[in-house]
Amino acid sequence: MNIAVVILNWNGKALLEEYLPIVLQYSENAEIYVADNASSDGSVILLKEKFPEVHIIQNDINGGFAKGYNDALKYVKADIYCLLNSDVEVTPNWLDPIVPHFKNHKEVAIIQPKILDLRKRDHFEYAGAAGGFIDMFGYPFCRGRIFQAIEKDHGQYDDIKEVFWATGACMFIRKEVFEDLQGFDEDYFAHQEEVDLCWRAQNQGLKVHYLGHSHVYHLGGSTLSNMNPKKTYLNFRNSLFSITKNLPRRRAFPIILARLILDAVAAFRFVYQFKFNHCLAVLRAHLSYYRQFRKMYKKREKRSFLTKYYATKSIVWSHYVDQVRNYGKLVKD
Repeated sequence: MNIAVVILNWNGKALLEEYLPIVLQYSENAEIYVADNASSDGSVILLKEKFPEVHIIQNDINGGFAKGYNDALKYVKADIYCLLNSDVEVTPNWLDPIVPHFKNHKEVAIIQPKILDLRKRDHFEYAGAAGGFIDMFGYPFCRGRIFQAIEKDHGQYDDIKEVFWATGACMFIRKEVFEDLQGFDEDYFAHQEEVDLCWRAQNQGLKVHYLGHSHVYHLGGSTLSNMNPKKTYLNFRNSLFSITKNLPRRRAFPIILARLILDAVAAFRFVYQFKFNHCLAVLRAHLSYYRQFRKMYKKREKRSFLTKYYATKSIVWSHYVDQVRNYGKLVKD
């Protein structure tokens, strides 16, 4: 069972120069690929001149995270794909636990390592932390990160844990599973497409695991920062996509109606914070979702749905009303 590390790049020449040498140094037993999304900054020239050992896949357009990987992975021959952001610093032996865990747990389709903050190395990083979950209304959060509250890493999540979703910043997935699921949903473009992929895998009876004894450091925000209105737009819209596609009908419609109210509250909160562009982004997200509702509904798979998909009823209430900042106080593992 072999691993291919596939880094998706779009105008990330500086990131490749800084982090790709570390990937090559600590990934001796893996093939390294860079899938370039039609960059215009000389990324491909850099790869050819400085990193001849790296396999280059050149996509015709910048189709975002989802289409970029879907197009590129058709040319990658490996049993396990590692989807790795270009702004990730890997560590010695980071790959060692991965293949044995896949071999020993046939039901596991997807694995995520511990994601730490490259700038604040003793803290978890926003995108993934120690494995992802969602609440009843589809809002995502992580062990180690609830909204903007980031936990310090003091070994509390150095374990193996079944989680709901693995971050696309560093995700390992079996090739046959990725192909059977027909890859990422390209209508997402970017953000939360990994939540949808993991959800669809679990609807097939497969599992997603977090391995805390493998860790990497993530810079984060290299494409879109957490404070970018476009990211707000994509996150709100795409979470509605996932609910529509992956919940049983009797659950999906009440949750969607509830989201009308909850997202409106979020929009008004942005106004209160003078973040008017984010308020507008929430409105645009809903308008885009309603326009594409029928299309998303048709994507519902003719398979069984998870009977339990959420870790807590409302992460919004727990965080903003009950003032919960720590995963350990929210959910008892």
